[in-house]
Amino acid sequence: MDRSKTIVWFRRDLRIEDNPALAAAARDGCVFPVFIWCPKEEGQFYPGRVSRWWLKQSLAHLGQSLKSLGAELVLIKTHSTVAALLDCIETIGATRVVFNHLYDPVSLVRDHNIKEKLVELGISVQSYNGDLLYEPWEIYDERGHAFTTFEAYWDRCLHMQMEPVSHLPPWRLVPAAGTVMKCSVEELGLEDEAEKSSNSLLGRGWSPGWSNADKALTEFAEQHLIDYVESRLKVGTSTSLLSPYLHFGELSVRKVFQCVQLKQLLWAKEENLMGKESVTLFLRSIGLREYSRYLCFNFPFTHERSLLRNLKYFPWNDNQVHFKAWRQGRTGYPLVDAGMRELWATGWIHNKIRVIVSSFAVKVLLLPWRWGMKYFWDTLLDADLESDILGWQYISGSLPDAHELERLDNPEIQGSKFDPEGEYVRRWLPELARMPAEWIHHPWDASIAVLKAAGVELGINYPKPIIDIDLARERLMEAIFKMWEMEAAARASNTNGTNEVVVDNTDDTENLAIPKVVLKDKVTCPTNSSNDQRVPTNQNSKNIPAYRKRSKYMEEERPQPDKLHNDGNVVGTTRKDEDLCSTAESSSAKKQATSSCSFSVPQYCSSSEGKPLQESESSDLRQPLQAQIEMEQSSSKDGKQLHFIV
Repeated sequence: MDRSKTIVWFRRDLRIEDNPALAAAARDGCVFPVFIWCPKEEGQFYPGRVSRWWLKQSLAHLGQSLKSLGAELVLIKTHSTVAALLDCIETIGATRVVFNHLYDPVSLVRDHNIKEKLVELGISVQSYNGDLLYEPWEIYDERGHAFTTFEAYWDRCLHMQMEPVSHLPPWRLVPAAGTVMKCSVEELGLEDEAEKSSNSLLGRGWSPGWSNADKALTEFAEQHLIDYVESRLKVGTSTSLLSPYLHFGELSVRKVFQCVQLKQLLWAKEENLMGKESVTLFLRSIGLREYSRYLCFNFPFTHERSLLRNLKYFPWNDNQVHFKAWRQGRTGYPLVDAGMRELWATGWIHNKIRVIVSSFAVKVLLLPWRWGMKYFWDTLLDADLESDILGWQYISGSLPDAHELERLDNPEIQGSKFDPEGEYVRRWLPELARMPAEWIHHPWDASIAVLKAAGVELGINYPKPIIDIDLARERLMEAIFKMWEMEAAARASNTNGTNEVVVDNTDDTENLAIPKVVLKDKVTCPTNSSNDQRVPTNQNSKNIPAYRKRSKYMEEERPQPDKLHNDGNVVGTTRKDEDLCSTAESSSAKKQATSSCSFSVPQYCSSSEGKPLQESESSDLRQPLQAQIEMEQSSSKDGKQLHFIV
């Protein structure tokens, strides 16, 4: 009797344990495991050097595991994923293709198109949830609308029934006979010769592979989880170190969640308050990872545009000199510079440092948040598009529950709070190694004698601050007022019937097409399973309610445009609640292809030498240092801290 032949298409699910697609294939007959590398289809989100290094090691590890079970992992490098799959199907006579879901905008489009093509040819295609606790289409409010704030989303998740499903590794795999054009892991081209010397250092601190992921989880749960609530505040310490394993699917999020929940029950019984608090915080970080995929699924344009529509008028400063200084860790603010140099050297930075350096780029330098998001994608070992999108939109005030747009945290104060002795700064900024702790986070205030004793020459061996923090606050407020002006002017023009279109400063990037398929109802297809991938639809998104995120300051008093030095006559200041762009409204639903450039420069930007606000407006921004410290300490306790698994 002939056994069915199933192709298992591996992507970011590089494990054999709790892998629903692999388990389904092994249950039903012969399997043909394949990983297809198609650089052309990665487009502007082609992985960076350290991310590709991890992928290479993980594939080698997975290949060894599958071989021990009786099947070979076939590696294919191609210009077309669907063509490679069709070649595999024809060669081995496969009747079915299975894979686990992905939720980033690129994969949503590609997977949908591939499935349609295979189904047309009579191939059964089934997909599974191997990446999340809950599928994005399972979580909606009472009206069937997508959540747009994390707290409401995560509260709904925690109150939902979760099936304790865990797929054990198959004892044995029956390989499907057939030979296709394949290559070795070296021939995939994931690592250039010039990169190998730098990458060799990564192997000293990291051990990619699904079995190593299990060891990392065990070590974290048994030794470090209990201190998680404290370690997250110390920038020189490590946290869970699980994020790269989760990104590449070497570790099942269900396994992580269940492991941590067991600790939660144990510490609750023991009345261990620190343990309970640490578990709650870590589970919240899992929730943020889930939410990042939820947002990308329901609002698939968020890799290119802010979720809040009014920010398309924000005058980002496309200053390439400032962008280079930020990337190289030459801003003159020690904590920021230390973080950026650690990122370049290791591909890794603490979650708190990620927030600090990204906030500096967006709020202090007014650099477009998409520039920072793309740089993180290029340099992070655990680069994860969905998490990057959520993180940068949160920092830039682009989400309804994000940082207030006008909130600007002082790096000097953050350094004193998170690196009080300056140990982290000294490690990554050797030129400041001899600076006393009192001055290390603001060397520009130190006396000439102190600087000379430490061997520091500001402007020579360490840069002076790229911008004064008070001036940065003024320019941020100027940019916000300019945003209001432009939005009001656009609304006035439309009201007067001119139908003038104000171009989004990201519209020069060609967006990805979003298949218009019914979200909650299964597509009529004989090969569908109850687990199958769904995609966004304009039918579902038309009714998504609009939200307006406003800070307390904005609600109490909105500064009038005529207070600006360079204002114009603005007609009308009333805003309608139109901030949330649904999938149906997104221009990404109307355009094909991906961006051809790494960084998209905005169409308009504020001058790097913009005029300051009047003294009457900016006086409240120049607060004494102690007042700023108290304000920033209180803001860190408001429960709105973004904390991913890192």
